Amino acid sequence: MASFDEAVKNILVIEGGFVDNPNDPGGATNHGISLRFLQTIKDYELGDIDNDGDIDYFDVAEMKIVEAKALYKKYWWDKYKYEDIPDQAVANKIFDMSVNMGARQAHRLLQRAINSTLGQIALVDDGFLGPMTSKGLQVALQQPLALLVGLRAHQAGFYRFLVAQDSKYEEFLKGWLNRAVS
Repeated sequence: MASFDEAVKNILVIEGGFVDNPNDPGGATNHGISLRFLQTIKDYELGDIDNDGDIDYFDVAEMKIVEAKALYKKYWWDKYKYEDIPDQAVANKIFDMSVNMGARQAHRLLQRAINSTLGQIALVDDGFLGPMTSKGLQVALQQPLALLVGLRAHQAGFYRFLVAQDSKYEEFLKGWLNRAVS
């Protein structure tokens, strides 16, 4: 069983503190939690940090680590049952990818990595963690290092694809590629 506390430590180090880059489609971001995400979930209990009745820039700017952790736990770790992944390094990687690129895209890349690691399994890369993906993951975890190499390669490829599609992301590429290999 993977540990949330261990996995979230990595996320918080990678994400850092408050950033408001105009080229980031997520908008203002703090500890990796973006304004776009907060407004999408409309969770006023967790998202309205300043308790003024709305979720806006100021909520992101005032967010503390404890509040970011609560959001990560509810909206990523628990929602996708990452604790069921028996290898901590693999759980950390999938969780990180999910936070950074969205769960569905991260799960697609996981499915592709499982396919490339095992060769004989043909998972559909639909982004859903269903029974076939879970079964494939359990088999792939017999070779956790090979699976991690596959995840890193697919993650790096995805980032390069984003930059090829829109050059405004070029400024993020070096950081993204560093994240992919971590």
